Amino acid sequence: MSHSKWFAVAGTAAAITMIMAPATHAASASSPAAPARVAAVTTLYYDDTRATGWESAVTAGVAAWNANVGNVKLAKARPGTRAEIQIIATNGWPQATLGPVRPGGQARVELGSLAVTEGHDKTRIAAHEIGHNLGLPDTKPGPCSQLMSGSSAGISCKNSVPNTTERSRVESAYAGRAATRTPADGRVLVDAH
Repeated sequence: MSHSKWFAVAGTAAAITMIMAPATHAASASSPAAPARVAAVTTLYYDDTRATGWESAVTAGVAAWNANVGNVKLAKARPGTRAEIQIIATNGWPQATLGPVRPGGQARVELGSLAVTEGHDKTRIAAHEIGHNLGLPDTKPGPCSQLMSGSSAGISCKNSVPNTTERSRVESAYAGRAATRTPADGRVLVDAH
């Protein structure tokens, strides 16, 4: 895939939002309260308007990531606004840009129908390809418990949830100042056998 296929979508860029966690209070009234802990959450927007037939798989794949990582969240871009992640349906093999994509950056997911024709699960494909955008390479061959093992886990594998190591790597990529760094890679990974 050539990077010349990218297209611009006008609108707003991604935001880094701050979430305040509740302060922990000391047991006695005379002790001062502990300071509030602030955690930065990087919000990345995705556009799946060109992923016809994959809508529920994309929604489930995004939900798997949002439920399992805390400092980066994926949100559907409003019509007419800019999205960091473009998700499209294709007739080829699934592929994606290796990130981690940053706010204001660009990444692409191609949800290829050849993998579905072969029997692979759509939700696993969507979650796996989004994992590439979040900075995870393939871990082939690998067991079904590794989301990033992709097609090497076989067609019976339906797991779309990142394991502990995968979650930790994504959390690390978006922790603190790392969230503002330029992506280290940007290659396109094709998930054919």
